[in-house]
Amino acid sequence: MAKQAKQWGAICVMIALFAMIAFVTNLCTPMATIIKNQPGEISNVLAQIGNYGNFIAYLVMGIPAGMLIAKYGYKKTALIGLVVGIIGILIQWCSGLIDAGDGSNIGLVFGVYLLGAFISGLTMCILNCVVNPMLNLLGGGGNKGNQLIQIGGVFNSTAAVCCYILMGALIADATKAKISDATPALMIALAIFAIAFIVILFTKIEEPEQAPVKLDLIKGAMKFRHFALGALAIFLYMGVEVGTPNAVQQYLNDPENGLNIPAATVGMIVAVYWFMMLIGRFAGAAIGSKVSSRAMVTTVSIATLCLVLFGMFAPTDVLVSFPGVDWGKLSIVWQDIPLGIFAFLLVGLCTSVMWGAIFNMAVEGLGKYTAVASGIFMTMVFGCAVMMAIQGWVADLTDYITSFWVVVFCAAYILFYALVGSRVSKRED
Repeated sequence: MAKQAKQWGAICVMIALFAMIAFVTNLCTPMATIIKNQPGEISNVLAQIGNYGNFIAYLVMGIPAGMLIAKYGYKKTALIGLVVGIIGILIQWCSGLIDAGDGSNIGLVFGVYLLGAFISGLTMCILNCVVNPMLNLLGGGGNKGNQLIQIGGVFNSTAAVCCYILMGALIADATKAKISDATPALMIALAIFAIAFIVILFTKIEEPEQAPVKLDLIKGAMKFRHFALGALAIFLYMGVEVGTPNAVQQYLNDPENGLNIPAATVGMIVAVYWFMMLIGRFAGAAIGSKVSSRAMVTTVSIATLCLVLFGMFAPTDVLVSFPGVDWGKLSIVWQDIPLGIFAFLLVGLCTSVMWGAIFNMAVEGLGKYTAVASGIFMTMVFGCAVMMAIQGWVADLTDYITSFWVVVFCAAYILFYALVGSRVSKRED
């Protein structure tokens, strides 16, 4: 009984970390709206510097995070990550303090903000390396492990919804927004990190045995075809999960679209994408022990392709009423948005189960290579920075809607991985 209580205590801590990761990570997309509206001509590519800093950190920290886990265990590694996260949040906050407001020192402001986003990204990578394998192991692997990851995803999506609603209220008028407007959100993130540090410090976590993470094991892990292709699937998955709501947010805030939607309402609208992920993860958690990861990913990747293509080609003059919030009067307002945008928001239902299911398939049968595989897996999350840059570049050359061809490409590969690439050809004894 005591052992079971310990296990559930560890599960609760891991799920709480899942929520923290979402809140801090999702600050980057609303911040892109603020950056886009700073003095001077800011391109779509440059506006995403927060996402670049946050996700390039995964490239740097993925393997070292696996080494930290192997040497110090999951608990100490999580504590290290939280300390690093506190530093990153404070640096981002400082970028707002030094902003002159007239664009005269915008380069310095962007540089400090980028540094803070990068350091925060190191924390997100470390915590992801802790959370995903721990939940998989605590669930016993297989469908049960996938189910726990999906439950963690429910809390992850809830935190993302809260982040977008909060940032929408803080930005208010996108054309006048400053980085310092995000201070309340940064302080909330700082408080979450501090509280989590204290809770984890006093929580007993039964550590599983880990083989030492040596660089020569990387070669061994990459010999597993289904894992190597799964790492690429996660690289491209990030382009779907983050690229979709980010492009929607930038499109709805763009004055050239003629919609003239207040930033607070846009925040509420885009939060629906993450609410869709929340609903999908509830469903994924409910059926996770009964439906295979392969069946899940196959179904949702097909649905993603259908929704994105429909959203791209739907007539822009066909509007649907969508709920938003007037934060000044604290009342619900109904906002007309193009039908295609509504289809894009529904993609959240599909991405909801992709992460956990792809991870579950990719590490199947890896045995002693699991720890280093987790590090490699997290490294591939930097694909978000790459795919966001590509989508932003396409948007600069064409428009936001055309840039969704990048999302289509990513979803098509994920479908290939589910049908063909994820099949295990060998297992580690």
